[in-house]
Amino acid sequence: MRSGCLTLTDLAGSPLSAPQVVYARLSTPGLGTDAEVTLLRQLHAMGSRLVNPIDAVLACVNKFWHLQQLAQAGIPVPDTHTYTSADLHDVLDSGIPEPCVIKGVRGHRGRRVFLAPTRAMLRDVASSLAEDVPYLFQRYIAYSHARDLRVIVVDNRAVTAQLRTGNGDTLKSNLALGGTATPCLGTYPAGEALAERAAHALGLGVAGVDLLFEEDGTFTVCEVNANVTWQQSHDSAVLQAIVAACQARLGTASPPVPLPARSYTG
Repeated sequence: MRSGCLTLTDLAGSPLSAPQVVYARLSTPGLGTDAEVTLLRQLHAMGSRLVNPIDAVLACVNKFWHLQQLAQAGIPVPDTHTYTSADLHDVLDSGIPEPCVIKGVRGHRGRRVFLAPTRAMLRDVASSLAEDVPYLFQRYIAYSHARDLRVIVVDNRAVTAQLRTGNGDTLKSNLALGGTATPCLGTYPAGEALAERAAHALGLGVAGVDLLFEEDGTFTVCEVNANVTWQQSHDSAVLQAIVAACQARLGTASPPVPLPARSYTG
């Protein structure tokens, strides 16, 4: 800031203009309020149009936050339990699903995710779990074991879809953990439509939506990612859609806006 005005400079102190449009890909596990969110707030306040707004990005940082919003919007999500400051051993006696999928509220690429077949097994390993963040306890959807549908949505339109399958007997289908992916855009139109609804409910311009297969042929939203990755074979479709989304916002940059009087935790 200078003379009461918001400013941007490079490391040499030279002034920079705020870009008209910003599409930021941010690593969600380490995203914090003192760096990336501060920059996004500054750009937003100076009139930049954010393809993925701040509140939408923050909702996706915490896996429970965006499930809250999706449930309020009437979008199917797994039955999910979480907690705040309780002891983990006490939480296990509060009626969590059995079997259940355990996830840290922060994490990506399948880390901190595992299947607990029984509550007794979970009690045995509870003391070994890092408790720097709370955990989610979700209904286990056996029909979708080791497979999901990943849909990339840009401006409320599905632009790619892939069926992801886990490697071996693992629960997870993440490509980073050795899973495989088969392009399938148009094969599951109901799933793609649900992914579009989920991205719209969260206000994301670019989203990766992971869907679980239900036995009755419907889908349930597993989670939504603001920091989207995609296969090289999908580069053209995704990049063209993102470029079109940015171009649609060019020339329509909002005027400088007052920042909300609120705090963000992270």
